[in-house]
Amino acid sequence: MDWKTLQTLLSGINKYSTAFSRIWLSVVFVFRMLVYVVAAERVWGDEQKDFDCNTRQPGCANVCYDHFFPISHIRLWALQLILVTCPSFLVLMHVAYREDREKKNREKNGENCPKLYSDTGKKHGGLWWTYLLSLFFKLIIEILFLYLLHKMWDSFDLPRLVKCTNVDPCPNTVDCYIARPTEKRVFTYFMVGASSICIVLTVCEIFYLIFKRVVQKAREWKKSTKHSVSYSKASTCHCHVKSEEKDNKSQPRCV
Repeated sequence: MDWKTLQTLLSGINKYSTAFSRIWLSVVFVFRMLVYVVAAERVWGDEQKDFDCNTRQPGCANVCYDHFFPISHIRLWALQLILVTCPSFLVLMHVAYREDREKKNREKNGENCPKLYSDTGKKHGGLWWTYLLSLFFKLIIEILFLYLLHKMWDSFDLPRLVKCTNVDPCPNTVDCYIARPTEKRVFTYFMVGASSICIVLTVCEIFYLIFKRVVQKAREWKKSTKHSVSYSKASTCHCHVKSEEKDNKSQPRCV
């Protein structure tokens, strides 16, 4: 996989992101992708080859490994990193769609025609909903993968010894040993911690966007209400002046 290409694509989202999303992107690259590429792949290596069982029964070691490790940590993390970064492309695609509409509008109506959007990258209207939806997608993916990791390996732990019982073609109970369990456990906790930080940042950004939108709508409502009240007062005052003038005209004058 070309991580450099993925990094280039995601870096373009920075100019359309909030501060929380920029921190999230830094955590993903530095503490997840970089650690994954530089260290995690080397730590795991060919873990099935290093999975040692105290039996010569053909096929037993493969079946035991598949029983305890239905999917490798390293492949699960790779899938998680790919899926968790995909929702960010929704924002990029929506901005590209806006820019394409703006371009077609200029070609059709001329360069001096009114713009469809004041700023194609500004989070207003549909782009705001797309951005919020992408955050919910990222949050669901992060939580789902943490749940899968916890479900398949109890409490994210890697024991030194696993016992393969009643699994054909293994005879009776077979003891199998995981290579470098402590080192793998440390990296597992590290990746889970980085994923948890990303979850916290995503939740904070969701609340920030919603709070900002609520405050903005409240200000607009307050401004419109104030304008309508001032207009009503002006109209009342104007009518009152006209009424006084009419009354003064209707009064008889003394000669």
